[in-house]
Amino acid sequence: MTPQQLAEATAKAMYEADACTRALGIELIEVRPGYARLQMDVRPDFLNGHAICHGGLMFTLADSAFAFACNSYNVSTVAAGCSIEFLRPVRGGDRLTAEAIEQTLSGRTGIYDIRVTNREGDAVAMFRGKSAQIRGTVIPA
Repeated sequence: MTPQQLAEATAKAMYEADACTRALGIELIEVRPGYARLQMDVRPDFLNGHAICHGGLMFTLADSAFAFACNSYNVSTVAAGCSIEFLRPVRGGDRLTAEAIEQTLSGRTGIYDIRVTNREGDAVAMFRGKSAQIRGTVIPA
């Protein structure tokens, strides 16, 4: 299996097992080794008391992109830490894209930057995640 085929097979297995991501309508658009791009429509039930997208849902989209990118090598990997900066409000009906890019992978630890953009391509949040590889694989090796 090529690295690309492995990334795609791993992502497919993860997506099918991830009830939360699917329930939120998050779509896996693209995956490559160390990279993932996901999209999500901002539904009316995603809005907070200020009538803007709840930050926790933008975090979830970014965190999901992070998970798909850092597990793309079929080594079970979890978040060791992360942070997010919210840059601008997001209105209902918008479509968000989270693009996760591996910055470094050294030993069992990786750093990934995830840029969340709105329909116009404007950055609405920046997320940085630190990954830690654990025992096992996502799909049988």
